[in-house]
Amino acid sequence: MRITFDPQEADALREDARDAVADDPTLAYVLLDLADRGLDLSASRSWEDIRAERGLPPVEDAQQAREQRVA
Repeated sequence: MRITFDPQEADALREDARDAVADDPTLAYVLLDLADRGLDLSASRSWEDIRAERGLPPVEDAQQAREQRVA
């Protein structure tokens, strides 16, 4: 699945890229790439997968732990 931007959104991303190029050329490149190609969601990972890879507990467990510390 791929998210693409309508022409006005793509133009806004390109304008933001032009504004950012002097301070952060990497950000400008990413914005231009998004404007041109959109975003391929099949290559993205879920937040839970990233948490598991880093050894963090699931969000629900982390929330419960915070609530227990407060109580």
